[in-house]
Amino acid sequence: MGNYRLNPSLFSTRYLHLRELKKHTLRLLDRYNPRGRDSVLLDFGCGDMPYREVIEPRVGRYVGVDLKMNPKAEHHIDFDSKTTLPGNYADIVLSNQVLEHVDSPQGYLREARRLLKPDGIMVLSTHGYWFYHPTPNDYWRWTSAGLKKTVEAEGFELLEFTGVMGLIASGLQLFQDGVANKLSGVLKSGWALLMQTLIRLADKMNSQAQKDRDASLYIMVLRKRKNAENGDPA
Repeated sequence: MGNYRLNPSLFSTRYLHLRELKKHTLRLLDRYNPRGRDSVLLDFGCGDMPYREVIEPRVGRYVGVDLKMNPKAEHHIDFDSKTTLPGNYADIVLSNQVLEHVDSPQGYLREARRLLKPDGIMVLSTHGYWFYHPTPNDYWRWTSAGLKKTVEAEGFELLEFTGVMGLIASGLQLFQDGVANKLSGVLKSGWALLMQTLIRLADKMNSQAQKDRDASLYIMVLRKRKNAENGDPA
């Protein structure tokens, strides 16, 4: 099947979503990478690490962290998201579509903050409007305001915030998925191609400001806030 997240098929119901997610993730890593090819990047909730082959040449070290059920990860955690890695470990924490799946977003964010160096950055993406997709669990969705409030409450400063796939396109995406669940084979592929074309056109109807308010996906860059109440790690 290949790396469908890195190179999504035109016949996939996720084509636009995955294409835009990859584009914005790489853009932000290139813009904010604090030490370039000397950086340590921690992929926190790494899954199958779909972007590893394109990110690894951009950094000095790439470390995958995930649940024990994932044999590809170099470092394993339990559902509480706590690692045995030292504080101030990473220049970059990458959190790609993870926050909606963790037992405690607050605990996950606190651990990410502990792991970051003082001048490090976190690139985090998660969902606004999306369907239920447990891997292995799926707990959370956010409004743009609620997501900002959540990350800022855990000692992060927001450097950049971008909404991907606006309200009109998100509505069509959910409609597409509801119908696609009733289809299979060539019918599903044809439906996906048709709907992804319509979704792409519909997405032009929302401005970026509107997408930043209402979207199916939010991606942001965070930095540890100095003198936050929960303190820097020792």
